[in-house]
Amino acid sequence: MAPIATATAETRGPALTLGRKGRGPVAIVDIGSNSVRLVIYENFSRTPAVVHNEKAICAIGRNMVTTGRLHDEGIALALEALGRFRMLTDAHKVEMRDAVATAAARDASNGAEFVRKAETLWGGPIRILSGEEEARLAAEGVLAGTPDADGLVADLGGGSLDVVTVRKGKTGAAMTFPFGPLRLMDQSKDDPDKARKLVDRGLEGLSKLGDLTGRSLYAVGGAWRSFARIDMENRHYPLHVLHDYPIPRGRTLDLCEILSRQSKKSLELMKVVSRRRSEALPYGAVVLERLMLATGLKEVVVSAYGVREGLLYASLTPEERDKDPLIEFAAATNARISRAPLHAGEMFEWMAPLFPGEKEPERRIRRAICLFSDVGWRRHPDDRALGAFNQVVTAPFAGATHRERALIATAVFHRYSGDGDFPSDGGAHDLLNAEDERLARRIGLAARLAFSLSASAERELPHYPLRMTPARLLLDVSSRRQRIAGEPVQKRLGTLAAVFDRKGEILIG
Repeated sequence: MAPIATATAETRGPALTLGRKGRGPVAIVDIGSNSVRLVIYENFSRTPAVVHNEKAICAIGRNMVTTGRLHDEGIALALEALGRFRMLTDAHKVEMRDAVATAAARDASNGAEFVRKAETLWGGPIRILSGEEEARLAAEGVLAGTPDADGLVADLGGGSLDVVTVRKGKTGAAMTFPFGPLRLMDQSKDDPDKARKLVDRGLEGLSKLGDLTGRSLYAVGGAWRSFARIDMENRHYPLHVLHDYPIPRGRTLDLCEILSRQSKKSLELMKVVSRRRSEALPYGAVVLERLMLATGLKEVVVSAYGVREGLLYASLTPEERDKDPLIEFAAATNARISRAPLHAGEMFEWMAPLFPGEKEPERRIRRAICLFSDVGWRRHPDDRALGAFNQVVTAPFAGATHRERALIATAVFHRYSGDGDFPSDGGAHDLLNAEDERLARRIGLAARLAFSLSASAERELPHYPLRMTPARLLLDVSSRRQRIAGEPVQKRLGTLAAVFDRKGEILIG
């Protein structure tokens, strides 16, 4: 089975067609072979908040290989969903909207007829993406969430597999293959072994993409997100965040083998997978298994970002695209939630003398911690430390590994809790090693001292510079401000100095 389409130029994905950057909400509809999804974003920016996210499993591509047509029941469900989606976007007074359709709509004999009806209910044009466009948009979405992605983006829809190489923020060669789970179920007559042979023949052309050995597979699509949920469940993984969840090659292949041979009844009993999604899961596992075996890819990294995020990202200016998604999200959170937004930047600079050998990755994480440091001020005092930890560790930001998430959230925990140990049932905190915990404690306790000195008021911290010597941590306080250096400040300075193996001292002068 040959790929449907290939391309090798390093290009951008297709951008949004309706309007340009605005202040109001943005709505995107994605009509796939298995599902129809609406996402309403707060605005058009680098890290827009999701106002509403809704999916309808319609399976318009069911039995399409046999019939050549979209499934009648699936069409009815999709049209009903689109009518509802239009009402929701109108209610939100959406300023920009876009809609795309993928493999099933472009390949079915009645695809164009379906799209005409869908446009009437949606209230706007619907673009039928080519295989290459679909692949590139998925890759743009992955780059939006993982700017340093290096390897192969693979977007598995109900009707097709779209793959694109990525490196250094650019997309490379792209290929599209006609074996999404719904299509494979039809072609193989529900025989996973036959499906394996079909996929193996199709993937023979993967060598055109170059050497992928030792690089990562960035998995996009509902079937593979379900795959990751099962892996998380099996491992009792402490952080239920799919984005950037890594699965090593060996464990991926083992789980693929198990899931591809499960009965429908067994799959339906899996609580972490929806019943409608479960029937496609064995065939998603087959495709993933054969793809890993056909390459030297070292791991699977789940991406929660795909075509919809790619549409937004491809439409941004180069300056917007270059912004750090973690820092942009943290800055937006700080502006929206904190008592005094400028205080975070002042605190970041104020504590810099404590980290003289800091490298840029550490500096970036410290900046994010400062921006998140005031998220808990409205919480009940008994819930501030753990509540703020959970709020940060599961926040919908990108651009950070799970370990970095846990480090940022643990630092925020110590900003509220002080030097006390994290609870024994630490959850995501358990992703940290001793060095990570030490860094999180140092940054968190520095933030705790900063809030004690300033009470979160802007332009206060520069009055109290910090200095560090081989034996002491010094806090300079002018004589006219010496009343600020009461017992709370003395105690917190001492605690902070101890984690740097020094003694704290306040110099009045």
